[in-house]
Formats: sequence, structure tokens, C-alpha cells
Amino acid sequence: MSKSTKHLLFWSPRVLCILFALIISIFALDVFDETRSFWNTAIALVIHLVPTIIIVAALIVSWKWEWIGGILYLIFALVYVASTLGRFPVFVYFIISGPMVIISVLFFLNWKYKSELKTR
Repeated sequence: MSKSTKHLLFWSPRVLCILFALIISIFALDVFDETRSFWNTAIALVIHLVPTIIIVAALIVSWKWEWIGGILYLIFALVYVASTLGRFPVFVYFIISGPMVIISVLFFLNWKYKSELKTR
């Protein structure tokens, strides 16, 4: 495995996870309107950012133990699909759970090739 492939395989799930957390955070922006007070808006923002907090917490754990990341992101994708089944068109499930499945697969590959990915 070439050095660039090792770097790509090591960093891709981590970077994709950060990007996914940022994209999911955009959905929290719908709490800002003129009818809520400051504290109601702050509470609503924290509630809307709970999925992002969970994703980032999973990334922190997954950074060291890749197999846990593989399991967690697969569970996140399945829970999302199971909890929203029938509410949205099919492509929405691919948009939200698809990146989590890809991140999961990449973390599993990280775990499988961990000895080869040691870049130090």
C-alpha cells in the first residue's frame, strides 16, 4: 500500500465525519426567527445540535478505536432509517444515512489495515 493511499485511508473517515457534522449542523439554523426570546432560541439551538454533538462524540471515540466508529456510524444510519421510515422520499435516506454508512465502512477498513497505516 502506497504512502498516499495510507494517508487517504487514515484521514478520509475523519474528514468526512467532520464535514458531515458541519452539514448536519446547518439544520439547526432553522431555530432563528424573530418570535422567540434569546433563551428560547438558545435552548432550541442546543436541542437541534444534539445529533451533531453525538456525531462528534462518536468521532472522538472512533479516532483511536476505529472498530467502534465502524459500529457506531452503522448504528446511526440504521436508527435514522428505522425512526423516519415512510416519512420522506427514498433519496432523503441516502442523503442522510448514506454518508454514515460510508464513514462506517472507512472506519472498518481503517481498523482492518491499522498495522499497515502506522505512519509514524
